[in-house]
Amino acid sequence: MSTNAFEKLSNEAFELYLSTSVTHLEELPTCLEFYRNFVAQNRPVIIRNAFASWPALSKWNIEYFRQHYGTKDVTVTVTPNGYADAVTDGHFVLPLEKVMPIDQFLCSLENPVEDRVHYIQKQNSNLTQEFPELIADSANEIEWVSTLFGAKPDAVNFWMGDERAITSMHKDPYENMYCVVSGHKDFILHPPTDQPWIPYVNYPTAGYQEVDGELKIVPEGDGAIPWIDIDPLNPDYNKYPKYKNARQIHCRVHKGEMLYLPSLWFHHVRQSHGCIAVNYWYDMEYDIKYNYFEFVKDLINAHV
Repeated sequence: MSTNAFEKLSNEAFELYLSTSVTHLEELPTCLEFYRNFVAQNRPVIIRNAFASWPALSKWNIEYFRQHYGTKDVTVTVTPNGYADAVTDGHFVLPLEKVMPIDQFLCSLENPVEDRVHYIQKQNSNLTQEFPELIADSANEIEWVSTLFGAKPDAVNFWMGDERAITSMHKDPYENMYCVVSGHKDFILHPPTDQPWIPYVNYPTAGYQEVDGELKIVPEGDGAIPWIDIDPLNPDYNKYPKYKNARQIHCRVHKGEMLYLPSLWFHHVRQSHGCIAVNYWYDMEYDIKYNYFEFVKDLINAHV
């Protein structure tokens, strides 16, 4: 199959319904408007003042967490370079996880140490599992979104960390409602039609461990994880020449804004220092969009 067909698919997507920028809405849409204009089209959108009633917007900061929850234990990931769950030295490397008092984590943000990047990013619905007391300041679901999807979120995740912490390029099988409570998040997005230019490759698994006071990569058994090794901030076109065909969509999500990140969209995330966010993962519908995505993946594999 000619790569021209993949280029045509991508070009037509941008000609017909996609844009090189993310739409902003000044107020909450109705469920029908949101579904028709964004979910059905698998198109991202940023909604301003989407959760203006949350007390968290005026309360959550370093001093608040120190004063009210300083002795509470929390699971924190630690890496030497800010990349957790990412390809490093030919391995898919998981971060070191440590349980520490919140005050100790906050000190690491105020006084960052070279080769030690701390990040609260445990993606196991940690808002409801580790921080249930914070639900009163935020929410354990977005009611109008739960109504729209006809289900509660699969996970509600709390994020807080160092500006050096970066989420590597990947995609998720979730409809993602990403709420920034403090600071900002910078997203680089790719629609599913860029799939031919963004390959997943199997990498042996490893994890960071402390060895003689240093974080070292230690292989973990014979398993392998499919992941993306492309850095959209500095793409290696010699290794991945087809990535030149992909179109980066950049957006910054500010305090008080909610990004709807549709399922199967590739994304790479950076943040301001001490940024705080909560995101809601709603399970995607395995409908015709998923069938098309898998069909294109099969064509890519056949072409290779």
